Amino acid sequence: MKKKLDSNFEKEVREAQLFQNRRQFLSSLSIGIGSVALGALLIPDLFSGKPGSQEEFEKALPHFAPKAKRVIYLFQSGGVSQLESFDHKPRLREMMGQDLPASIRGNQRLTGMTAGQAKFPLVGSYFDFAQYGQSRAWVSSLFPYMAKVVDDLCIIRSMHTDAINHDPAITFFQTGSQQGSRASMGAWLSYGLGSENQNLPGFCVLVSKGKGNGQGVYSKLWTNGFLDSVHQGVQFMGGPDPVLYLNNPEGTDKISRRKLLDKLAELNGMQYETFGDPEITAKVQQYEMAYRMQTSVPEVTDLSKEPDHIIKMYGAECLVPGTYAANCLLARKLSENGVRFVQLYHQGWDQHGGLPNEMALQAKDVDQASAALITDLKQRGLLDETLVIWGGEFGRTNYCQGGLTVDNYGRDHHPRCFSIWMAGGGIKPGIVYGETDELGYNIVKNPVHVHDFHATILHTLGIDHEKLTYKHLGRRYRLTDVAGNVVKDILA
Repeated sequence: MKKKLDSNFEKEVREAQLFQNRRQFLSSLSIGIGSVALGALLIPDLFSGKPGSQEEFEKALPHFAPKAKRVIYLFQSGGVSQLESFDHKPRLREMMGQDLPASIRGNQRLTGMTAGQAKFPLVGSYFDFAQYGQSRAWVSSLFPYMAKVVDDLCIIRSMHTDAINHDPAITFFQTGSQQGSRASMGAWLSYGLGSENQNLPGFCVLVSKGKGNGQGVYSKLWTNGFLDSVHQGVQFMGGPDPVLYLNNPEGTDKISRRKLLDKLAELNGMQYETFGDPEITAKVQQYEMAYRMQTSVPEVTDLSKEPDHIIKMYGAECLVPGTYAANCLLARKLSENGVRFVQLYHQGWDQHGGLPNEMALQAKDVDQASAALITDLKQRGLLDETLVIWGGEFGRTNYCQGGLTVDNYGRDHHPRCFSIWMAGGGIKPGIVYGETDELGYNIVKNPVHVHDFHATILHTLGIDHEKLTYKHLGRRYRLTDVAGNVVKDILA
C-alpha cells in the first residue's frame, strides 16, 4: 500500500512540475504569446496545462502509416432512400401494395408517423436501376453521373444505426453519440492529427439547402465538445464574407490589427499566469488563426479562376455561392490546401410523401457535383490520399407512409439498413459490400454499424480508434465510445 501511495505521490509531483514549467515558459516569453499560439497549433494541447495532456497527445499521434491524409464528408441530411439509390429490390415492384410480412418486420420499432397505420403496403422504386462499370453495381437512374464513377466507389449497402429520428441520428453519425455536447468527428481529427496548413482551420464546415423537405443542421454537429475550442469546425458561408467577422472593422488596418493582437496576447498571458485556464491559450490561437485567414480565405474561396473544363465538370451552379456544387468545388480547394476535415451538409432528403418528385430534384442537386469531386481529385492525384464519403443518417422504409398510388408515395425513417458510399483514401474501389434481404428491410450479410464506420475512417488516417482518447469528467472518451470494429474487407 505504501509503495502505491508513493507512486501516486511521485506522479502528482511530476504533473505539477510539468504544469509549473509551462506556466514559467509562458510568463518568460519575450516574443509574445502569439508565438505560443502558433506552437500550440502545430502541437495541439501541448501548452494546455492539463495534467496528463502530454500523455493524451502522444496517444493521438498516428499509430501506423495512413492511407488517407484528409476527409471530405458529403453528408446528405434527412435520410436518403436506399431503395431509390443503390439497393435494387425488384421484388418490391412485384409485391406492390401487399402488406409487409410480419415475419420480416419482427418487433422492430416504428416512428410515431407510421406506428398507427393499419397496413404497411410495400412499394417498389418508381425509378429504374441498371448495372454499371466493371463492378456491375446497381445504380438508380436518378444518379447517372455517379454511375459513371461507380468503379471508384465502395458502396456499403448494410449500414445500420441505433437512432430512428433525425436529431439523434445525425448527431450519432457526427459525434459517435446520440446525445449532444460530444466532440464531432472533425474535431477529433483536428485534435489527433493537427493541421496541414497553419493559415486555414483543420476542420471546415459547408452547408447547402436542397429543394426537398429539409431537416435543419446546427452548430452542435461540428462542435469541439470537451476538446479545446480551437478544434471546433469553422463554418464557411455563401456570399461576399465566407467566414463571418473575419475582416477588420472600418478604420482598422493590418498593422494596427497586429499590434492589437500582440497587446491582447500579453493580457491573456497574464490571465493564464493567474488562472491556468487552457481556454485562454485556445482563444489566442483562434485570434491568430483569424488573422492569418484574412489572407488565405479570400484566395481559397475564389472560384472564378477555375478553368472552364472544371466549371463544366461540376456544373454551372458551382459558380453560385452556397449551392451544393459550389461547396463541392470549395471542398476540393480546401482539401487541396491542407484542410484535414471538410464537412459538407446538404439538406432536403426527408421524403415522407411525394418521394418520386422530391427525390428527383434532390438527386439532380447533388449527382453531377458529387461525381465531379471524385473525378477532379483523381485527375489531380489526390483521391488516393483523400477519403470521400457520401450518405445520410438512416434509410427509408420499404413500405409506404400515407397514401399509395402508382406514381406517388412516401417512405418513413428506417435505421435498420441503408446505403452509403466511400471512395479514395485507402478504401477498395469498385466493390459493393453488405447485403439486405429481398425486400430491403433487414441486413443478411456483413452489417456495418456507425461505430464500425467511424473506426474504419480513423484506420484509413493511421489511427487506432481505441487509442485516440481524451480524459473528461473522470473517464476516457473516444469517437467510437466503447464499441466499433474496423471493416477490413473494404480496405485497399
